[in-house]
Amino acid sequence: MTTVTQQVCRENEKIVRIIDRVLRQIFGNEATRLIYRYLETHYAVKRNEIAEKIDLFAKGLEEFLKTGAYVIERKILEDLYSSYGLLRRLELERMREEDFASQIKMLTRRA
Repeated sequence: MTTVTQQVCRENEKIVRIIDRVLRQIFGNEATRLIYRYLETHYAVKRNEIAEKIDLFAKGLEEFLKTGAYVIERKILEDLYSSYGLLRRLELERMREEDFASQIKMLTRRA
């Protein structure tokens, strides 16, 4: 039997893996390490804490990448929605209505 804590832990790991994959696909390993270092230094968000501190992650990413963060957040959300089997037109339209952190939180509550 899976406990709620184990399920939350798995969901958080899934989110971290997807975010990491997207960052590495777009920026490569070195730049991704720079982003993580920036987040840890300025926002006290370690890579493995991103899901629990998604608001701080989003704020730090937006500060670091400025307007470029929006594109990265959309790609992360697309991959997350897809991993939950929710990549439908209606869901994509809804993505525009809420901010990045709110959508991540909504997805984890849905799972």
